[in-house]
Amino acid sequence: MKTSSNASPDPQPVGATKKRRHLSAEKKYQIYLETQHPSEPVGAILRREGLFSTDLARIRQQVKEGALQRLSAKPGRQLAVVSTEAYETLKAELQAKERTLADLAVELAILRKKTNGVSWDR
Repeated sequence: MKTSSNASPDPQPVGATKKRRHLSAEKKYQIYLETQHPSEPVGAILRREGLFSTDLARIRQQVKEGALQRLSAKPGRQLAVVSTEAYETLKAELQAKERTLADLAVELAILRKKTNGVSWDR
């Protein structure tokens, strides 16, 4: 039996999983732009980046969705995105103010009843 000194060990042991690679939006867009130009084959770009053709298809779909979302936006003031904590704080504050307003409405009704509808202007 002949063994080669250049033989590489097993790439990964059985049961081991690869770490998932997360690309930034900027990097995805750069890959998208590179694959749009015919100067370099798409396969070479994907090999260089360690991606599969399905990854490129997903990136292309994300670019399309982002472009359509941005292009369909109406001109004018942009809607602000509020964090969950800020939303909950504002919601609690609104509920407290509504309770206070209801209490004041009851007090006003009581005061009107005591004065028998007599106006303060007289």
